[in-house]
Amino acid sequence: MEYLLGIDIGTSACKTALFADNGRVVAQASREYPVYYPHPGWAEQDPTDWWDAVCGCTHDVLDISRIAPADIAGIGIDGQSWSAVAMDKDGNVLANTPIWMDTRADDICIAWEKIIGKALFECSGNPLKPSYTTPKVAWYQKNMPEVYSRIHKVLQSNSFIAYCLTGVFSQDLSQGYGWHCFDQKSCDWNLELCEMLGIHPEFLPEIYECHAVIGSVTLEAATKTGLCAGTPVVAGGLDAACGALGVGVIHAGETQEQGGQAGGMSICMEQPSADPRLILGCHVVPGRWLLQGGTVGGGGVMRWMQKEIGEQFSMREL
Repeated sequence: MEYLLGIDIGTSACKTALFADNGRVVAQASREYPVYYPHPGWAEQDPTDWWDAVCGCTHDVLDISRIAPADIAGIGIDGQSWSAVAMDKDGNVLANTPIWMDTRADDICIAWEKIIGKALFECSGNPLKPSYTTPKVAWYQKNMPEVYSRIHKVLQSNSFIAYCLTGVFSQDLSQGYGWHCFDQKSCDWNLELCEMLGIHPEFLPEIYECHAVIGSVTLEAATKTGLCAGTPVVAGGLDAACGALGVGVIHAGETQEQGGQAGGMSICMEQPSADPRLILGCHVVPGRWLLQGGTVGGGGVMRWMQKEIGEQFSMREL
């Protein structure tokens, strides 16, 4: 029997699951990592924390399942949106990445909106908000020039783990919407908008279909994870889009509601149709798009209530 390994880079934890070829979950594991809030409006994570959690989780599922790593036929990765993992040419992480909750680039968005906001929306189908990847990279340029000058590629959460596993810099279609220079109609980079934004096109990785094999597990990654060198790794995709696929949202008009650190809804479409109040992105299903709406309050709020209020009630009971 062959198996498939799924890796999820969530906001609060890495989750992994090992599936048999009939879809049965054989083993699963989870490891948490922190979110850092060094200044008001900042929310960032250390991508190496993600990788450490992945390595731990893969060992966990292998230990639980007791299957041979060589029996894993492929690896898929999904992850939180709108990361901006700055990488140098040697694959080193140059700084913590602002995550989707981060609003430090709000002033940049306000300035851009007056000048090129319309052109960016017509291309990307998404409004200028500091949570997206584009303004975060511009923030690096303005406030961390020593980091910006060393950037070779900017990665998303799942593509960072894909790099750690394979050594290949990649960008899957479903996470392209983090960039306002990603054309939703052609599903490719708009290099003219890159020039308008002052962002080097070289920062943009090669785009892959979400199901495309980008490479295989390297010997170094195999040593750290317990996986078998040579195991194929696919590009993967946005967590919400993978969730939509998981519940069968693959036809136009079908909708999913999701929970997690944040909550949201996604509707499947056959053509990209933008709304400035919502979020537009490619589905992980070829030839489909998702129009999404969400809230920053979800599982994170429940976790805070459990920690702050639940502990108070527990103390009173004692």
